[in-house]
Amino acid sequence: MRDDYLQSALKVIDDPTILVNVVSRRVKQLRRGNRPLIESLEKLSPEDTALREIAEGKITYELATAAELARSSHTPVRNSVRPATAYQAA
Repeated sequence: MRDDYLQSALKVIDDPTILVNVVSRRVKQLRRGNRPLIESLEKLSPEDTALREIAEGKITYELATAAELARSSHTPVRNSVRPATAYQAA
């Protein structure tokens, strides 16, 4: 993982714990075959791709609210990672 990409992503998502979770979910999506939301002339690892997508504002995240967690005490609420365009359109 490139440190410059990590530092850029931390400017967008300043909580390292949330950043790790968002990157992890996006890496899983990329490894399952989802296309990158950025273009690069160099071959990037899925982790670096995810970090660049976050730094460039292509990826957003949404955390479950306390009310959602209370309502679904038996069913886990999944936090979501979405492409920014899909999130804004919803």
